[in-house]
Amino acid sequence: MPIYKTITVSPTTKVYVWKVTEPESQLSRNVELTSHCQSRMDGMKSEAHRRAFLSIRHLMAEAGYKDSDLYYDDFGKPHLKDGNYISITHSHNFTGIIVSETDEVGIDIEMQRDKILNIAHKFTPIGEYKTLANAEAIIRKLTIVWGAKESLYKIYAQQGLSFLRHINVMDFTFDDSRTVAEILYKGKKSQYEIEFFEFEGFTCVYALKMMGG
Repeated sequence: MPIYKTITVSPTTKVYVWKVTEPESQLSRNVELTSHCQSRMDGMKSEAHRRAFLSIRHLMAEAGYKDSDLYYDDFGKPHLKDGNYISITHSHNFTGIIVSETDEVGIDIEMQRDKILNIAHKFTPIGEYKTLANAEAIIRKLTIVWGAKESLYKIYAQQGLSFLRHINVMDFTFDDSRTVAEILYKGKKSQYEIEFFEFEGFTCVYALKMMGG
């Protein structure tokens, strides 16, 4: 069963990405779900969702965890029982997790689609993108910014946080493959490192909270 990509972000932080190609029967082998997660999966009408759900358990196994090592808080944010940090994402046939022993982390995978142009004004000052060469470049950049803000939202996990008003992603070029961002919310400022990569028409972005940030 293929893991698509593993990235060692630092000695204490790793990203794992799965390309879901296997049938559900194959993915369910050797996966033991807690009763909570089994009932969650039983409630999924879409086979694609169930396959994604199971593939995430395989990614967790790559990182040395079982389903029973995971729990969710009232906000729906996942946590590991050993105190390490985890974030989870899936988009179409790709799933991903980031696990860190030292840093609060968030991850997001998005398909690059032109419909992002229609919602861009809701999450970023769209005027800043006028200098880009063409529509494809704008779509790619907007997808990175959206993914960054999703990743940060997953770390921060507070209701009322606005992508447009409270999260600022510093400008970057595609070649940078990284940038920084800050959240200013209720008078508190926190800072984050953002890294991204693109593959097969998808964008993966992950965020780490900066020490003291």
